[in-house]
Amino acid sequence: MASTLPFITHQHWMFRVWEFGRIQVLVLQIITLALGIIFVEDKSLIFWGIVLLHTGLLINHAIILIPYTTMYRKNPFESIAKHSETISIISVNVYQFNERYQELIKLVREVKPDILLTMESNQAWEDAMAEIEGEYPNFKKVALENTYGIHFYSKLKVKSIKVNYFIADDLPSIEASLLTENGKPFTFFGVHPPPPSPTEEDTSRERDGELLSLGKKVLKTKDPVIVVGDFNNVAWAKSSILFRKTSELIDPRIGRGFVSTFHARYRLLRFPIDLFFHSTDIFIEDFKTLRDIGSDHLPLFCKFFINLKEDVQEEEVETLEEGEKDEVEEMIEDGIEEESDRPKLATE
Repeated sequence: MASTLPFITHQHWMFRVWEFGRIQVLVLQIITLALGIIFVEDKSLIFWGIVLLHTGLLINHAIILIPYTTMYRKNPFESIAKHSETISIISVNVYQFNERYQELIKLVREVKPDILLTMESNQAWEDAMAEIEGEYPNFKKVALENTYGIHFYSKLKVKSIKVNYFIADDLPSIEASLLTENGKPFTFFGVHPPPPSPTEEDTSRERDGELLSLGKKVLKTKDPVIVVGDFNNVAWAKSSILFRKTSELIDPRIGRGFVSTFHARYRLLRFPIDLFFHSTDIFIEDFKTLRDIGSDHLPLFCKFFINLKEDVQEEEVETLEEGEKDEVEEMIEDGIEEESDRPKLATE
């Protein structure tokens, strides 16, 4: 059932949540299949029919997941000329009720990223992070107590920073127009839509609408683009793929590995929901998770540079097919129309 429910395109959490655990489901299915073949003595037609079903579902999992492993080809960056300095980002969902503020501050001072994005950061986190504002003089702070607060800090020169509300007035996202030290412009988007789950949103409508609205905005952006944040979605989910096609951005996980971020405390139940996408003129040097800061998410780290001339990554861009364009518009409308009952003050 965990393998077949994602085939149903309904946006209720009951169908969408199983996309998250595809890696774990694949492993459990291999174990189940092996144990069945070894220990079941009555190998009837029904048994072999079940084996055939298992095998087909395993192949489906493999087709979906293999691009997100190191077995998959990726373009090397070693021979690409740098048109900008190397820029680094830490993106982390801090978990609003996590009070280990100094763990993140120590990590930031150790890694020294050019950009820091925090999600689920409320007023207490904002007060704690005031300690680094001397090192990160350009910032945008949206402290909320509903687990959707978001804070942006940067050492880089800023042309503009603004807060977008694509779907709901309590779901902020960040848009920053930045300059590298040698004057190369690029645009940074930070996003944190709500997840479909039995404890939060019944459906993925708001999440999908938020991501696809952002995808359309990204497509109109002329400068190099970075999109990062807690997507509350795995990279191989349909709505993530539609976002990638709508925005015409690249997923750096393809060919590099899963880089799983959630849940920080349970390694075997971990999957990648803190995502990162970039335009073809952004080249990734390093992409990984960092150490635990007491949150349920591991921090995501990326280091990249800009090259405006090389077209080696153009072939990695996917675009929407005709039928998908209508689907995207419908999902955005559904997200806008969805009425959420999120409390203004979240409790643990």
